[in-house]
Amino acid sequence: MTTSTRGAANAPAVLVLEDGRTFRGRAYGAVGETFGEAVFNTGMTGYQETLTDPSYHRQVVVMTAPHVGNTGVNDEDDESKKIWVAGYVVRDPARIPSNWRSRRTLDDELRAQGVVGISGIDTRALTRHLRERGAMRVGIFSGDALADEATLLARVLEAPEMKGADLSAEVATTEAYVVPAIGEKKFTVAALDLGIKGMTPHRMAERGIEVHVLPGTATVEDVYAVAPDGVFLSNGPGDPATADLTVIRSVLERRTPLFGICFGNQLLGRALGFGTYKLKYGHRGINQPVQDRTTGKVEVTAHNHGFAVEAPLDKVSDTPYGRAEVSHVCLNDNVVEGLRLLDQPAFSVQYHPEAAAGPHDAAYLFDRFTSLMSTAQMEAERA
Repeated sequence: MTTSTRGAANAPAVLVLEDGRTFRGRAYGAVGETFGEAVFNTGMTGYQETLTDPSYHRQVVVMTAPHVGNTGVNDEDDESKKIWVAGYVVRDPARIPSNWRSRRTLDDELRAQGVVGISGIDTRALTRHLRERGAMRVGIFSGDALADEATLLARVLEAPEMKGADLSAEVATTEAYVVPAIGEKKFTVAALDLGIKGMTPHRMAERGIEVHVLPGTATVEDVYAVAPDGVFLSNGPGDPATADLTVIRSVLERRTPLFGICFGNQLLGRALGFGTYKLKYGHRGINQPVQDRTTGKVEVTAHNHGFAVEAPLDKVSDTPYGRAEVSHVCLNDNVVEGLRLLDQPAFSVQYHPEAAAGPHDAAYLFDRFTSLMSTAQMEAERA
């Protein structure tokens, strides 16, 4: 939740964590107050894609890279129609952007969209604090919102927590739309929008897929009304324990090829009978090492998740839909980063293979999805 007023740029600002730790700096973007979950992002590039990623809804993002805003803001790289972060924290904002595609400064864009931020603080110290204590509620205050620290802390503690938050409906489309295939149409996919990024259907369209993006509240009948060759579960914000699994279970029962990413990975995990849990401080950035256990290849991948699937790494599990195994694992902390069903065409990963800001190591997963749909088509023709 965010309230803000414009103006008074570079005014005094203060960041207050729910454990009472405070950082003082200067206003960046809009002036006012904002609340959310404090998380850090380790990406050196791609701040525009981060800001417009719906998965960051109700989160205050701390950038670990010291210089932010160097390339300004353009009109091509947004992942959605607006900035979704609840607040923004940077150390040294660029005074003058330098890029031929830039149309305005990042500061101006944040201000125009009412996003309250803070600059000039020690983001290294803040990141270390979050690593040690875990992601937590936070408030940023500037202008008329400033008050004594006890009052500000009380306001932070009134903000809702991320655990138990059902947020996907707040960021998803309310009307279905179609992203046409680029070139020859080969497949039709029904994509459930739980907070989808714009680059995701584009990556599928590049492979000849016509993507029908449906609201996350779509019914089984809505999904199969488009006669899909496959079903896609998108990324999104919030606690996966709050989501309805009816559609996913029906897709698995019908053995329709299924591919999920990020939030979609967590929902597939829950549908298979695995639990999910909140990570201490999550994975957010574009430099996370993940091993594809099918090939042994290590990929540098883009992440944005605060929850993870709790599934055994050392054995194949029996589920209501056949055998399943952990297909990908993070090499930093052994967090489950992917699932694969062995007896039917369904798989998922916890990270972002579309990775508009890079890297592109995981783009092959879209090809894996098309292979599943192609195989399913051939089997249907033989039947």
